[in-house]
Amino acid sequence: MMKNNNLIKNIVKLIISFFIFFESVYIKRFFIYIFDIKKITPQIATIVNFGSSLVVLCLLFLLFRKELIKEFKIFKQEISENIDIGFKYWMIGLAGMVVSNILISLIFKSGGAENEQAVQNMIQSAPLFMIINAGIIAPINEEILFRKNFRNVFKNNFIFILVAGIFFGYMHVSDATTLSQLIYIIPYSSLGITFAIMYCKTKTVFTSICMHAMHNTILTLISIFL
Repeated sequence: MMKNNNLIKNIVKLIISFFIFFESVYIKRFFIYIFDIKKITPQIATIVNFGSSLVVLCLLFLLFRKELIKEFKIFKQEISENIDIGFKYWMIGLAGMVVSNILISLIFKSGGAENEQAVQNMIQSAPLFMIINAGIIAPINEEILFRKNFRNVFKNNFIFILVAGIFFGYMHVSDATTLSQLIYIIPYSSLGITFAIMYCKTKTVFTSICMHAMHNTILTLISIFL
């Protein structure tokens, strides 16, 4: 009975957190209304997106605060080992991402995923906000959504890793309209799967948060300076 109650509770939290994530468009509209923004320039859109992500982060923290505090303590206790494990699997995920991206580009002659192109546009319009948003806030939000949530529901390691990885990949290409865009689910899932493995190995979501933040920050800085 206790296990069933916990499962139901975790499923409810999953639904609530994804509702917050998907309906964050209303948070953006709220900012536009409050600040009486008449013209949405690329820079304004990036800043509004930053504000919305920050609100989502606060709401997710309130929803998972007890678990996050507990897992942060676990992360600190074995921080060196956790970072070592995380870095090893990040390198594996990165290799899978690079190889699959190259193969997709060669086969489909594609210039990249639509999601990636949209992120590049935001980086160019407001780089400082994107360093914070893409490099810190987004990784925390996504790891809570795609790793913490699914781990609470799927206790079997294999099922958790597969579901968390593929769903993470799909969400990054959900706007795809062609096969050449949808196929980018493979590199994103490659990274998502390794983030899930980190969680299984270290028992704390903060390992994948750190690696995800490092990954995004490096890519953002490369986009800014190159």
